Amino acid sequence: MPSVTITRDMFLEDNQGRRFSDVVNDPDQPFDAVLEFFNDTNKQRRMEEAEIHHDRPPLSGVVRELESHPAIDRSLADIHTTRSKRLRQAVGVVVRMIMQARGWRKTGRKGSLGVRTTNHGLAPHHNTGGLAFWFIRAERYKRDAGMPFRSVRERCQKPEHIEP
Repeated sequence: MPSVTITRDMFLEDNQGRRFSDVVNDPDQPFDAVLEFFNDTNKQRRMEEAEIHHDRPPLSGVVRELESHPAIDRSLADIHTTRSKRLRQAVGVVVRMIMQARGWRKTGRKGSLGVRTTNHGLAPHHNTGGLAFWFIRAERYKRDAGMPFRSVRERCQKPEHIEP
């Protein structure tokens, strides 16, 4: 499938994206770096593969690479937790826009990406376990054309090749 390109204007025209104009227009937020990151064909393919082959949220396929981007990591580590949270939420909107443009729809379920620290001090709140350092959960998606493989749960409900 060809790559999807999300621009600032497309993001701000989106019903949900327009609610994050503070993130888009804040020169201290790395929103352009987020767009550049997600507009990559290979990352979009890995997002789809996370759902298809690993039964995980699309963000799980690229989250470690996203969090290792210096500008994005610095912003997520910002002690101003509201700004950091807004950036994480804007990332979720970008993921949704890409997945929908590639023929996927939201399931209304979230998948785990990490286990949040119980430390409530002045340090930024990050995870202590799981796949991601800054992201806790991410939206799950299902292909409009149907999934190419059945989940383990579906296979357990209707086993096909199990001999008595």
